[in-house]
Amino acid sequence: MMKSITQKIVTMICLVVVTLPVKATLDKQVTQTDLKKKVLMVVSGHGEEQGEKAPGYEFGEFSKAYLVFQANGIDVDVASPKGGNVVADKYDPATRYNAQVLADKKVMDKLANTFATADINAASYDGVFIVGGKGAMFDLPKDKALQTLISDVYQQQGAVAAVCHGPAALVDVKLADGTYLIANKHVNAFTNEEEQLFGKKWSPTFDFMLEDKLVERGAIFQSSDIMLSHVAVDDRLITGQNPSSTVGVATALVTSLGIDAVTNARYNDDHTLALIADFLAGERAVLAQVSQREASEEKSKQLSFFGMYGFYFFKVAEKESEIEQALDLMTIAQAELNNPVLDVAIAKAQQKLGKNLLAKTTLRQLLKIKPEYQPALELLATL
Repeated sequence: MMKSITQKIVTMICLVVVTLPVKATLDKQVTQTDLKKKVLMVVSGHGEEQGEKAPGYEFGEFSKAYLVFQANGIDVDVASPKGGNVVADKYDPATRYNAQVLADKKVMDKLANTFATADINAASYDGVFIVGGKGAMFDLPKDKALQTLISDVYQQQGAVAAVCHGPAALVDVKLADGTYLIANKHVNAFTNEEEQLFGKKWSPTFDFMLEDKLVERGAIFQSSDIMLSHVAVDDRLITGQNPSSTVGVATALVTSLGIDAVTNARYNDDHTLALIADFLAGERAVLAQVSQREASEEKSKQLSFFGMYGFYFFKVAEKESEIEQALDLMTIAQAELNNPVLDVAIAKAQQKLGKNLLAKTTLRQLLKIKPEYQPALELLATL
């Protein structure tokens, strides 16, 4: 079950409608038509067998970004290093944003027949959006045509955006003066900490750790806690930390193109992570608000998500306050998840906080149900 939890959190891992007089609405439509923008979305072509044999791009990131561009009337083309059909890592087709894109024949045809980056004319685009996924670590940094394309778009006053592992495409991009595009600019991407927790399958085969390479190139790296949305905007360079940052990055790109951006309604996974961010920032009332809601499928999913996040947050927590927050998140979801691995993690957190009696109680309750559960027996012996 914890393997399933890992898959969920990795892949999850936000509409303003203004009523105007008819004439004003028509005027706005004419203006938007006159200023029609075009964005090139770039995806990795490295994937094979839905990421099992070789990692590819994240379909959820593509979907969320594409829907933002669509909502804002932006034309989109899709490219990859070699062109042709591209393979995404395994994803949930029933998730709302994925289902919307899967039903869009026009964009699905573009994914099945991507342009090769070497065949792209930078002058045709106002911006570039680089989709993440671990495949981006393998083919995008080596694509010289893509480096030239990104440099040209940026130097023609266009915008460059990338999310999650997408910034891997930026590490060797140089401007006309020979400096790196990212040098002395605020940038973020999938962090070393996130890689340690969620990238163990493929990171040993990376040529570099993304955070380290960005810093090596002179970027001013910034980030938030694991898997929480973080968007770095430095003029026309926009980068996002992880999948939950996708909508924010795409919206910032739209804004940088001079469009009064609108987005779709916030998606459930992004909303839940935003609640977790509020809690970690000190808003303890978030837990009470969720736990006191009437029983529903949405409440169950939120509680489970809280528990999953707490489990991984505990792995990287260093301060006592962080351990306490991780414990709170795990505890609120304990009954919902009903998972012995989580129970042992709760006991370990209690032990670290000096709450040995509580830790013993947690373990003994678990052992009543699973009397031979070795991790619980071993931990109990240390208390």
